[in-house]
Amino acid sequence: MINVLVWCEHEQDRLQDDVKAAYPEYMHNAIANFLKEDPNLNVRTATLQDDPETCGITDEVLADTDVILWWGHIKHNAVPDAVAEKVQKFVLNGGGFIPLHSAHFCKPFIRLMGTTCGLRVDGFGKHVINCVRPGHPITKGVPEEFSLPVEERFIEFYDVPQPDELIYVTGYETGRLFRSGCAYFRGRGKVFYFQPGHETNPTYRDKNVQTVIRNAVYWAAPNKD
Repeated sequence: MINVLVWCEHEQDRLQDDVKAAYPEYMHNAIANFLKEDPNLNVRTATLQDDPETCGITDEVLADTDVILWWGHIKHNAVPDAVAEKVQKFVLNGGGFIPLHSAHFCKPFIRLMGTTCGLRVDGFGKHVINCVRPGHPITKGVPEEFSLPVEERFIEFYDVPQPDELIYVTGYETGRLFRSGCAYFRGRGKVFYFQPGHETNPTYRDKNVQTVIRNAVYWAAPNKD
């Protein structure tokens, strides 16, 4: 079994009608639910609302976790530095970390990358997500090209280190590109950033997106042999 923790701010999906319309079960549950369909994954959730000091991420929780998925957007600064440091050490010691969409600005990811992790936003539009590393475990069962009808466009320059493995590049009708699937090795652990997942779009119901995320969990999980 792979022990998975899905973390979310649980802010906009509680307070904004357009987000609640896309994810009436809340975003962390939407992500956790499709992962729970896999009998090899033991999935739990935690949110910023659980405890302002720990955010639901305690030493006890981390001791029983293999991979953390992180969705954040408007409350990055509300996560205590001590929690971000715990997550950073969790990865360096062998854990997996999968920041999703606007979690490029979350404290743990910035710590692990050592850069600003800044980017530019250019409205919304169709995404064509292209695999540039066929055969990678994260791409298993996913078409080499798939599209999302509407998503938030992130555009370069994306201030992250050159990925150890660049898996996906997204193209837009504007002609711009974005490094949308970036894999890194940090210490003994693994990190995979995946761009799709704006809160007002039901992106996490897309089967290809679900498969990429599920594959990333398997890839990022520590080898228990």
